[in-house]
Amino acid sequence: MNYNFIVIEGTIGAGKTSLAKKIAEEYNAKMIPEDFAENPFLPKFYKNPDKYSFPLELSFLADRYQQLNNEIRTRDLFKPFIVADYYFTKSLIFAQNTLSDDEYGLYRRIFNIIYDSIPKPDLYVYLFCDIDTLMKNIHKRGRSYEQNIQPEYLEKIQNGYFDYMKLHQDEMSFLVIDTNQLDFVNRKGDYESIKRIIFSDQYKKGINRVV
Repeated sequence: MNYNFIVIEGTIGAGKTSLAKKIAEEYNAKMIPEDFAENPFLPKFYKNPDKYSFPLELSFLADRYQQLNNEIRTRDLFKPFIVADYYFTKSLIFAQNTLSDDEYGLYRRIFNIIYDSIPKPDLYVYLFCDIDTLMKNIHKRGRSYEQNIQPEYLEKIQNGYFDYMKLHQDEMSFLVIDTNQLDFVNRKGDYESIKRIIFSDQYKKGINRVV
């Protein structure tokens, strides 16, 4: 295992933060969590997405860039690798599904200016869950500002991730893991299975699927 930087991604409710934390703890890795729940635009966006989508996406873009750029470039000699529960391109995937065409055009121009300065992960892990499972997970964790999320929105976001992976499969190594029947938080065996999948092989560029 020669990873320096691993990303754990997934749609809202997929469990990416839980998995990233478990990996970081076991391997003494440096954890980069997306911890922007206090974003003042987020609760407003879920209530009125048309009004607050643009300031929300811009604020996330700035926060993600600053955090990833600083944390990845500041290496910890006592940590063997970095694991993050999001990647910078998440900003573009969400913005594409929340902004108007004019807003998205401007947003993408800003995104493209800074994208190349962000280091690319050695492995991009995507946790796949069907929409019903995602909705159950969202309701279970009980975040008030997420309770109005609709299945249609989750489906658009998930399709955005798929489109992104297809578009960039010649540049990066993607690993898609179907977690619908797995509970890696509460069942040790499930976590061990996912861990073996991630660390037992060096994945080539492209989309590698595990069902």
